[in-house]
Amino acid sequence: MVKKHHGFRRKTRKKLSKSPRERGMPPITRFLQEFNIGDYVAVDIEPSVHKGMPHPRFQGRTGIVVGKQGRAYIIRIRDGGKYKKIIALPVHLKRIQVVKAPE
Repeated sequence: MVKKHHGFRRKTRKKLSKSPRERGMPPITRFLQEFNIGDYVAVDIEPSVHKGMPHPRFQGRTGIVVGKQGRAYIIRIRDGGKYKKIIALPVHLKRIQVVKAPE
């Protein structure tokens, strides 16, 4: 029997793959984008950049920027009833607009 591998990108064949039209590296502006503390962001993993990649379970999750650590940002994400802090480079994040409910 062959032992199963438990690597970081295990079970992500569909989640971390690109279509043929978007293969290759993203534009440089994705690397240089900046966020302020309190901004709402969505985790959008860029598969071609392995450095600073959050765990694939957080793909598509939204959170709030709570700090900075070097070039990376610390994002607070709610995961199953508790809050977790994710460290990710800006190439793996997208700014989102949050619509507040009318009072």
